[in-house]
Amino acid sequence: MHVLIVEDEQSLATEIEAALQKNHFLCDTAHSAKEALNRTDTGSYDFILLDIGLPDKDGFWLLQEIRKDHTETVIIMLTARGEVEDRIRGLDMGADDYLAKPFSLLELQSRMQAIIRRKFKLHDQQLKLGAFTIHVKNRTVHYEDTEIMLSRKEFDLLSYLLLHKNRPLSRMQLSDHLWGDNADDEYDSNYIDVHIKNIRKKLNAYADTEWLETIRGIGYKIRTDA
Repeated sequence: MHVLIVEDEQSLATEIEAALQKNHFLCDTAHSAKEALNRTDTGSYDFILLDIGLPDKDGFWLLQEIRKDHTETVIIMLTARGEVEDRIRGLDMGADDYLAKPFSLLELQSRMQAIIRRKFKLHDQQLKLGAFTIHVKNRTVHYEDTEIMLSRKEFDLLSYLLLHKNRPLSRMQLSDHLWGDNADDEYDSNYIDVHIKNIRKKLNAYADTEWLETIRGIGYKIRTDA
């Protein structure tokens, strides 16, 4: 999952980033509204953690701007303001959740995981695909009772495609998810193809993977009716 942390307090942004990275979230940070808009204009995010008290623009204004082009991104408001009116305003304007500072990093991660479960209809943190089972929390893939060893990037790629099942994802979207700011258009696009080839080879040793489709000129998708 690709996360943008919009927080002008750099020490807090660093603390949040370190905690999320330990749980395999890929994080970018922005310390102003302008920087956040630049990032959302050039990259795609699953979560945006948005502080209201930014130095250049009000966080509510930024929330509206982001929502114009990113309707599916989950936005959680982070703010020192604890008034009920602010919470209602943020939720009414399109925020998915709200945390008042100071907050527990464990609570933040728990809320993010709860949103993931609801959004993608996960049951017991598992994704089923034919005879294969993807265990999101344990980051393992099983064919019946046999574990299939995937690299970290291979697992991230497979689970991300499955979370967005039946939706074609471009190579750049997948690169953004795997590498974030470190993505290089041509280099990482080629690496996506290599990872897909490796995933197919490992899974095909146990069962057919015709559900993993190549969309010519675009990228890949997982088709769940195969």
